[in-house]
Amino acid sequence: MPERGFTEKDWKLFRNKISDWQEAYMDKLNKEYIELLSEDANPSDKFWRLEKRIKEDRRQTGVCADMRRSQMIYNIISLISEGAIDFEDLEEFGAELKEVVRFYIER
Repeated sequence: MPERGFTEKDWKLFRNKISDWQEAYMDKLNKEYIELLSEDANPSDKFWRLEKRIKEDRRQTGVCADMRRSQMIYNIISLISEGAIDFEDLEEFGAELKEVVRFYIER
């Protein structure tokens, strides 16, 4: 029986997929950091811009997620908003979960 818009199967699937999603997102961030460090600018400017960027990025769900069951829908919405995943990445999830997520991201 669905719980808060998702099933036990959805929860298990989410727990299985989140680490791969986060690894891919952090790989993307690392490439962006390399670009930032490769710019033609003062080393100190690059350092402080990178420090600020990492400080902001580390709070994103694509880097560190609150893994309480009650936060799963919010985590998925955040992952989509951050660009860590696309709605298509939810293809294996239940229809009710996808409907709830679609409702929030289209608001």
